[in-house]
Amino acid sequence: MGSKSSHSKPKLFTLSIISFFIVFVYLSISHSPKRHETIIHTLHNQKQPTEIFPRHVTRPSWYKYLQNETKNTKFKIGLVNVHGTNVEVKDLHDEAELVNVHFRRVNQSVTWKDLFPEWIDENVPQKSSQCPEIPMPELDEYADLDVVLARVPCANATNVFRLQVNLVVANLLVKNGWGFRDISREMYVVFVGPCSPMLEIFRCDDQIWYEGNAWIYKPDLRRLKQKVLLPVGTCQLASPFAESGQEEWRKYTSSDSNKKPREAYVTVLHSSESYVCGAIALAQSIILSNSTKDLILLVDNSISHESLNALKLAGWKIKVIERIRNPHAKRGTYNEWNYSKLRIWQLVEYDKLIFVDADFLFFKNLDPFFMFPQLSAAGNCRHVFNSGIMIIEPSECTFKTLMEKTLTIVSYNGGDQGFLNEVFSWWHRWPAKLNYLKNFQTDERRKYEYPEDAYAMHYLGLKPWMCYKDYDCNWDVLEYRDFPNDRIHAKWWQVYDLMPKELQKFCYLTPDMDTRIRLERQEAKAANFSDGHWKIQVKDPRRLSDSDI
Repeated sequence: MGSKSSHSKPKLFTLSIISFFIVFVYLSISHSPKRHETIIHTLHNQKQPTEIFPRHVTRPSWYKYLQNETKNTKFKIGLVNVHGTNVEVKDLHDEAELVNVHFRRVNQSVTWKDLFPEWIDENVPQKSSQCPEIPMPELDEYADLDVVLARVPCANATNVFRLQVNLVVANLLVKNGWGFRDISREMYVVFVGPCSPMLEIFRCDDQIWYEGNAWIYKPDLRRLKQKVLLPVGTCQLASPFAESGQEEWRKYTSSDSNKKPREAYVTVLHSSESYVCGAIALAQSIILSNSTKDLILLVDNSISHESLNALKLAGWKIKVIERIRNPHAKRGTYNEWNYSKLRIWQLVEYDKLIFVDADFLFFKNLDPFFMFPQLSAAGNCRHVFNSGIMIIEPSECTFKTLMEKTLTIVSYNGGDQGFLNEVFSWWHRWPAKLNYLKNFQTDERRKYEYPEDAYAMHYLGLKPWMCYKDYDCNWDVLEYRDFPNDRIHAKWWQVYDLMPKELQKFCYLTPDMDTRIRLERQEAKAANFSDGHWKIQVKDPRRLSDSDI
């Protein structure tokens, strides 16, 4: 035992010396510059996780495009609705000055119906308090921005926060393009994420670049300025803005304020000649209103050569179109071809068009309403507009966008009105007097009074030229008894009586039409309708025999 212990002490000492030496050598090697370079080299050659914007390519594609487009190397960028999202901007800190734009999110209790009520009192002074608040940023805090970078919420067309983000971006662009300088300057907006901006605010004509989930727009600031001057919804009439400063308003209507705008009224006839008479009367009423605008009529091949000549004589400039089928309509139904109305967006030789259905009649001059932007119209019901009369801004790319959307959007009423309300959910309210519906009165005591301040009447129900001159035949049909009005009926015939004789014949009754009216009168008599119109002795000279056709 003693001999073994005496040999163990030198061995322990030797092992301690060897261990110390190994640790010293390891530390020396690991801290040497050459060893450090070797380790870094090894790490760089290992496969690393891919970054959204790789460290060696710090600029995203949209940023490089803007540098090439503007010849600038650095931008001041306002960030809207990107905080807390997966939009990567940290690698731009060395390349750009990034500014988070702060704004209070709209109250969740505010709904689309609050912004777009079915009815408002148009006879009281219009005040901004009539519309719910949609908070905007303190714009003076965000001066000298070159670019706005925004993420649009992916939500349905009537989402209030989606509208708020689009309006925040629009106000920032206008303020920085116009508000901080005596002259305007070019502004750019980059939308990132899976969802594009609202077509109603950011025109597809202004899109200059697209890749993946990024869009770059170079907005026409004059047009955008007009949009931000408008109320946030139809909770307020758009008209007071024009009335309070028409010159200020007008200078934002086109890209060149010194250029006389190209404007026209337009309507469409397709699939049959049943509205030829209506289109003739409409043109005559517009001319009688002393309008200075062109009259454009789009027709398909269902309109005869004789009718075309009459329509030209009435004042229309004719353009032949290929009609457009509603992909969601059944074959042979009334709405099968009503998407032909979308062709009006292809009239790009005009800056603005007021579309009017052929069952309208003008009582006053509507030319001043060309100052409003797309899409302005009168209300219909719920939160939607009536597409019977509306102002649009022709654009080939808007037409293509609409055609693409027809494949996926199903109209709420099966027609063009339902479709257009889905696309242009943010619209601007015209006074109801621009589109008085023939069933305008809800008060039974005043139901058939004539509104003396009406600008135009929309002849719903059975059309005047499909009735006798003697009275409105909507009285005789139970399902149409919301529409009869003898005074308004007589207003249409006043225009008829002023037509040249060669145009009046296109409003004659055919034997089939006459037979239909006779049968309806007999049914009204059998039902003993209390209005007693079925008792009136008819003296209408327009009746035709079979030999006259």
